[in-house]
Amino acid sequence: MGSAQAVAVFGAYGHTGRFVVAELLERGLTPVLCGRDAGRLRALAESLRGVEARVASVDDAGSLDAALSGAAAVINCAGPFAMTAAPVVEAALRARITYVDVAAEVEAVADTLARFDAPARAAGVLVAPAMAFYGGLGDLLTTAAMGPWKRADEVFLAYALSSWHPTAGTLKSGEVSRRRRDNRRPVFRGGRLELRTDQAPTGRWSFPAPVGERSVLEEFTTADSVTVPRHLHAPEIRTCMTVEAVKDLLAPDAAPPVPVDELGRSDQRFLVDVVVRRGTDRRRAVARGRDIYAISAPLAVGAVAQVLAGRVTRTGAATAGELLDASGFLRSLSPRLSFELVEPASGEEPPAGAAVRPAAG
Repeated sequence: MGSAQAVAVFGAYGHTGRFVVAELLERGLTPVLCGRDAGRLRALAESLRGVEARVASVDDAGSLDAALSGAAAVINCAGPFAMTAAPVVEAALRARITYVDVAAEVEAVADTLARFDAPARAAGVLVAPAMAFYGGLGDLLTTAAMGPWKRADEVFLAYALSSWHPTAGTLKSGEVSRRRRDNRRPVFRGGRLELRTDQAPTGRWSFPAPVGERSVLEEFTTADSVTVPRHLHAPEIRTCMTVEAVKDLLAPDAAPPVPVDELGRSDQRFLVDVVVRRGTDRRRAVARGRDIYAISAPLAVGAVAQVLAGRVTRTGAATAGELLDASGFLRSLSPRLSFELVEPASGEEPPAGAAVRPAAG
């Protein structure tokens, strides 16, 4: 197995991990299946015929070192990332290989970026958290929408999901995050994240076709409120999510995603609408696709592929928007992701959805 082609996948047998393994194979890279459950690893390896499996636990640094031996990069797909990110990053630094994860936990992403920038620079490697639907895609869309701007007055990220059947990992990660915040909710205002105890407001957002105007929960803060401010100045980052998707996520009987195609994707559709404003100028980027977990795989693997090909040479901790040519990278994900960039002229009326309107009543 050539080390230049080997990519360790920690949590390979999980829901998103399986998409990542399939993406690596499709790109001609060699996945190394890693995780703590020997039985699930063995079953996955047998189904893939010839793919190596290595048992490793975040509680055993030696097992992590052995799991990453000979790999050129590691993609961490095992949440909660508040528990797994630091041990796997530390193992990647010891091995001097690229670390990427698909974390969506606001606090875990912030911790990784803050804690490991200097150590990663010293080791000469890249640490890139949140290379996924939340944190990565929104960062890339915001970066693409900003274009030559480095500053904006406001960034709006509006998410429309046709449904949201959360994985067990999503639910567990959410529980860990809520405990860390003492059930307070993060909001990005005045150039920083703050924690609030009041109830998030609702409003209306006019999404592009075919979604149209929908009720949204405002202040639905995602990891994008950590990744975007790393390299773009925007004192106000406002994120909203369609109300129906939030209800699905919070339902006491929430069911996991059900695969409906040969790739294992669900029938969930998503639209992400990003609008940035600077004075009277507004710019917009829109992405459409299917299955928020499945789309995380080409985001994470695509970033690793660029590093292995020598197109990304940065070291330290960094986000998707810092590392990649945002527009070019998003277009490279076609046909799994549809990407559109809209640049209204100065003084034009703002595009639909350029501000959340209060809900009626």
